[in-house]
Amino acid sequence: MVRTFTCIMCPRGCSVTAEVSGTEVSSVEGNFCPKGREYVIQELTNPMRNIASSVLVEGGELPLASVRLNRPIPKDRIFDVMAEIRKIRLTAPVSIGQTALENVLGLGSDVIVTKNVREKH
Repeated sequence: MVRTFTCIMCPRGCSVTAEVSGTEVSSVEGNFCPKGREYVIQELTNPMRNIASSVLVEGGELPLASVRLNRPIPKDRIFDVMAEIRKIRLTAPVSIGQTALENVLGLGSDVIVTKNVREKH
């Protein structure tokens, strides 16, 4: 079976075609760089995703702080991880790089703050 992907590894967005039989990838074409091949193989064997979201900040000048994962997680665990992120409540001040949740669900990825939120005066 032939499957087509749009590579997301760089801004170029190559249209990559892969010949797939079961879980075996027999050919990959259309990728401009080696990352396209790696991306397609990962998508077919173990799709991973990163998450960007926001969490509540109590006592802050802003009600929310943006967060992201520091490593991708298995695609099929996105909703489980988002449920954990929704539980996070931080207290201002909050700083970029601060760990909001370590090793979420034992997946080896931390939830990291990406927005400074000062304390409300």
